[in-house]
Amino acid sequence: MIEPVYSPLASRYDAMEYRRCGRSGIRIPVLSLGFWHNFGSHKPMQEVKAMAHHAFDKGICHFDLANNYGPEYGTAEENFGRLMDCSFRPYRDELFISSKAGWDMWPGPYGNWGSRKYLMASLDQSLRRMKLDYVDIFYSHRWDPETPIEETMQALVDIVRQGKALYVGLSRYPADKAREAFKYLKEHDVPCLLYQDRYNIIDRAPECHGLIDLSKENGSGFISFSPLQQGLLTGRYLNGIPADSRMARGTSLREDVLTPAMLGALKGLNKVAEGRGQSLAQMALSWLLNDSRVTSVIIGASSVAQIEDDLKALDNHSFSAEETRLIEELSAPVQLKEVK
Repeated sequence: MIEPVYSPLASRYDAMEYRRCGRSGIRIPVLSLGFWHNFGSHKPMQEVKAMAHHAFDKGICHFDLANNYGPEYGTAEENFGRLMDCSFRPYRDELFISSKAGWDMWPGPYGNWGSRKYLMASLDQSLRRMKLDYVDIFYSHRWDPETPIEETMQALVDIVRQGKALYVGLSRYPADKAREAFKYLKEHDVPCLLYQDRYNIIDRAPECHGLIDLSKENGSGFISFSPLQQGLLTGRYLNGIPADSRMARGTSLREDVLTPAMLGALKGLNKVAEGRGQSLAQMALSWLLNDSRVTSVIIGASSVAQIEDDLKALDNHSFSAEETRLIEELSAPVQLKEVK
């Protein structure tokens, strides 16, 4: 059977909110779609397509990828390349696409960290997989303590000058190194567009280390990932550990995280969410969107229904003084404030 040609909704930009990335001409949706876990080789292409189409139909035009997203390294980018061929090619100029390099990708000394050789080779591979001539933003995915920061930053500068990326970003850099990186990039006329880090109600490390304010001071936007703390803030664990959960599988969320104190905090936060007419997950997203310093929040998704549920956070992302006080009081004992 021949599938109908994809045609996005004409109303796709009507309900989405867009925020400016620091001191730039770029605005991105306050919710962005991340391809980390559920867009790789283990997911049927029809489901990948359905989620990506639904996101774009709702105004989510920023898709966040990296070289080793999958599972099976590279397969999220390969599937995105298939999406470009079957759906998104006519809409390329409406999309804002990212990739990254900095974590392990291939064997040997040149497939990891922050060398010029790795970053440039990785981006070339990513462009081939994604069927793109350029990405809109390319990130250094983490600081490399053994490579001079000037080498990593100059690679980003040259990638822009080669036309392989329009903008550059930083992810998971310590504050002192982020400050050096911001300075180098600005001095070489390729300012950092976005700083990306894990940030949510429970994990406050970027705030505690001043990275959110540092980004703003340097004209960079701030984009958060893991807004639901790997599913901990979805409400799935309020009554135990589901057999099909990440925690049960031990993949990216350990059982020892669910301490009595954490469980108590989650149950309390869930009551606050219920009082707002939201799920715990929706409130967790709304809490981030309430911070004007946060440019966008990267959501993961395993289904169209999950994307639709997350979009409801847009309906109410303001908080009363009492709601704010309760959230701070409940989350304070279990907040993560150190970089992990």
